[in-house]
Formats: sequence, structure tokens, C-alpha cells
Amino acid sequence: MIVRIVNGRIATPKQVLESADVTVAGERIAAIAPVASGRADGIIDLDGGWLLPGFIDCQVNGGGGVLFNDHADPQAIAAIGAAHAGFGTTGFLPTLISDTAPQIAAALDAVDAAIGQGVPGVLGIHIEGPFINAVKRGIHEAHRIRKLDSDTLALLTAPRRGRVMLTLAPEQCAIEDIATLTRHGVIVSAGHSDATYDEAKRAIGAGLSGVTHLFNAMSPLHHRAPGLVGAALDSNIWCGLIVDDAHLHPAAVRIAVKAKGVDRLMLVTDAMPTVGTDASEFMLQGKRITVRNGVCVFTDGTLAGTHLDMASALRNTVENTGLSVPDAATMASTTPARFLSLGDQRGALTNGLRADWICLDRDLRPAGTWIGGIPLAIDAPARLRASQ
Repeated sequence: MIVRIVNGRIATPKQVLESADVTVAGERIAAIAPVASGRADGIIDLDGGWLLPGFIDCQVNGGGGVLFNDHADPQAIAAIGAAHAGFGTTGFLPTLISDTAPQIAAALDAVDAAIGQGVPGVLGIHIEGPFINAVKRGIHEAHRIRKLDSDTLALLTAPRRGRVMLTLAPEQCAIEDIATLTRHGVIVSAGHSDATYDEAKRAIGAGLSGVTHLFNAMSPLHHRAPGLVGAALDSNIWCGLIVDDAHLHPAAVRIAVKAKGVDRLMLVTDAMPTVGTDASEFMLQGKRITVRNGVCVFTDGTLAGTHLDMASALRNTVENTGLSVPDAATMASTTPARFLSLGDQRGALTNGLRADWICLDRDLRPAGTWIGGIPLAIDAPARLRASQ
């Protein structure tokens, strides 16, 4: 199938094209070439907008009215994925907020089943807690926080269909456990942590490769005590950023970009079930969370995830940093793919990778999403027309 892209900008790894013929074979891009004189099977008229690689979100708590903690099953995962696909997310990790051991097991099994059933976009699972520091727990419930034990370690290191990402506080875990997790392919990330610089660096040496929502819920950077933030900025690990104009001051985003570059920073949403709906509140483990001016908060003012989608995160990043759209797209697509060791499969518009892409209008708002060569949400100005 040949899809002709015209009247816009197409962000490939090496250049930005104004038009191209994209040949899709099965679920992958077979070729991207200059527009030919022959017929195409379909045309996407960008009308001054952008074609970007599909977004990959490593932290999705919910969407479409569904919270993963409440509904750990393939149908719920599909509903969450469908809600976020409308905003350009073509790959995601359903994220379980600190919960019980049986619920962790159920969530792992649900994601395995979802992948086995071919649910679009699901790449694995992110288990955020409960092996975190109560001092930096944020909205996570204190009574759920616990130490990583041998039974849970065995559960987490068992073979799975997709990626397994675990957020923990490195100062609360044995270095040997971090090494064991990474040796079995678990992607270990630091978050909700009061780790010192030295504690964080030791964890990085043991295999910890990421920081979950950099700056938020962690020991801050101090000139005599750099903390987890200092260790993250002073190393080559990947870091997630929640760019919703509430979790981070724009200057913090700019500082992170200058310190680490777009190749080590990835946009995450930390999205809650209100994304993709008109709902203004939801329940999180017995607590009523309200969406106020686009921000999810508990009654005491504690931030509780976000009402953020990836298209908005990209748009905010461009506005707050002055980065080019392709550079922001690297943070939304290419970097998270590499963080998940999936860069040879997705995260860029190039030959051999999956035909996952998002059409944005000239205001960087979503106008159509394709996953594996299949259009999921096409609307003007990115309209698919049958060739005449």
C-alpha cells in the first residue's frame, strides 16, 4: 500500500520532507520516497501540519474513563489505549500505582493477555511502587508502601510477553535486588525517592536506567547535596518529564533539555482516567480526585497524576523550550522507544520500522493516528482520501 503525504512536514530521522510516498507492507514502513507520478492507495493532506512518528508513553495510569488499578484486564487496557490513540499515542505502558502483591500479579497477567490478544499499542507494563519512599509518596497511599521481598522479586523477573518497567526508590532497596531485576530484563527506574546522590549513583551502577518524572517526588538538586535530580542530570540514564505546566516550571524543562538533550529525555503523561473524556473527577483508591484547570488534584492540593495527553505534552514542550517540532517528537517517540529497547521496531519514520504515526495540524493538535498501517482516527485537516 502506498500512502501519499502532501502539503505539510514529515519528520524523518535525517530530514523534514514536504511530501512523500510512504509504502506500507503489513505493519511496517517499506519505503519513504519522493512523490511519484503514479497512483497512490490513499492521500493524507496535512494542510500545513505535521506527520510525526507515533508517540510512546511509558506512564499511563488510565484513560477513557478507566483506571488500570481498578480494571486490570485486557478490555480495560484496550479502552485506555483507544483513548490515548486519539491523541497520537501508538505505544504505551499501562501503569499500576502502588498496590498489593495480588493486584501486581493480576496486572502483569492482564498485560500479557492483552499483548497476546493483539490489543493495539500495548508494549508492556509499568509498576510504579509500592517499593518507594513514604517521604516522597505523593498521592500513593502510605499503607501500601513496603519493601521488595523475594516473592515479588520472583514475580517481577518471570518471563513476560512485553516490557516490564518498575519504579522504585533505590535507597529503599538492596543493590543486589536492582542488579537481579535488570539482569532479568526488568527496566528499573527511580522515583518517589529521597535518595542521596551517592545512593542514586550506586543504583545506576547496578543497572538502574531511568528516572520516573524527573524533579517530581524526589530529593531535589542542592549545591552541596545533589540528590537524585543531580545524579540524573550527571549521568547518561533516561529521564521522563511531565510537561503539563503544573508539575514542572518551564525553566525546569529547559534546564533538563540543556543538561541531557532530547536523546535522553522522554515525555510522559502520568495520565489518569479523565483523559479522553469530559469527566471532571474520578476515584483513586478511595480518594476523590478533581480536575481543576486541567490539573488532577486531591482535596489537600496534592497532585494526583494528570489530565495530560501526549499531543499536548509535545505542544507544551515546543512552547516552553523553543525546541523544534522534530526535536520534541524525539522526546515523545524516539527516546522512549530506545529506553524500552524497542528502537529497532518503532519510534521513527524510517524504513523497516512500524507504520505508526500521528498527524498534527498546523497548531500541533491531533488530527489522525495510524497504528501498524491502520488509520484509527482520521479527521480534517489530515484527511485520508481515496485516489482518483
